[in-house]
Amino acid sequence: MSEAQEARPLVGIVGGGVFGRALVRAASRTGEVVVWSRRAPSFDLPNVRVSTDVAQLVDAELVLLAVPSRYVSLALDTLGHHLDGGHLLVHVSRGLLDDELRTLSAPMRSLTPCRRVGALAGPVSADLLDAGTPGAGVVGSEFPEVVEAVRAAIGGPTLRIYASSDLRGVELAAALTGILLFTIGVAKRVGFGPGTIGALATRGVAEVSRIGEALGAKPETFHGLACFGDLIAAVGGSQRPEMILGDAIAGGASSEDALAQAGGSVEGIEVAHRVAAFCERRGINAPLITAVSALVSGRLDTATAVRKLMGRQLKRE
Repeated sequence: MSEAQEARPLVGIVGGGVFGRALVRAASRTGEVVVWSRRAPSFDLPNVRVSTDVAQLVDAELVLLAVPSRYVSLALDTLGHHLDGGHLLVHVSRGLLDDELRTLSAPMRSLTPCRRVGALAGPVSADLLDAGTPGAGVVGSEFPEVVEAVRAAIGGPTLRIYASSDLRGVELAAALTGILLFTIGVAKRVGFGPGTIGALATRGVAEVSRIGEALGAKPETFHGLACFGDLIAAVGGSQRPEMILGDAIAGGASSEDALAQAGGSVEGIEVAHRVAAFCERRGINAPLITAVSALVSGRLDTATAVRKLMGRQLKRE
């Protein structure tokens, strides 16, 4: 191991799913990694140790939380008995917690002693982390040391990690972009060309930025890597699970079959109904998200959804 690797603090990773395993492989390129997972996945890497004992994370400075949002409270409740205020805690979830669209940083602070928390978002896919191909992501955090720790853990010559002080905006952008990625999957399946897809993506960003602003986020955060950058990567050909789901449903698959094709857990779509209901309560104009919610639930077929969206009255951009 090089001197640079020896100098880097131990990195802890919670979760043995697809993205969690990709984070392990990325972090193992620059130093020692400890993984806590109920599944206890195996890694043929000399500087990675896997444990079902959460106490093994105590010696890690940075802990990356890579579990679906529906399990995050249980994981954080356990972590809260072992971590302290010296730990840096960063999640990679694209989920939201309840009907008020709370983000994961809320329970991260309420269920653990950790106060220096953050979220990793943007066009950082599991495939990109696995292959070490060039890419970029953004860490939302009020604490510069959190961003620096993530850079040291998984950043490098091929992966640039940018910083944003708008933690809530980055979290909301990550979750809401998943819904927009679904619409791109649908649009590609029904044969929309680049111009129409570009228009959908652009209007979608405007829509989710309105939702973010209503929740206290900065609108400009949605025009950066956490949202718009993610969409550009998708339009450019990145096959994200949300896009696979949209393609499958537009092709006539049931919700269950489409989720199986996409890989099971697609958090951005799981919250579509909550977001649509939130927008209705708050009087926020969100035609794309409303259509996605109806489409996923089977209340609207693909052809009707497309006609509704394309037949809307034109307004100023």
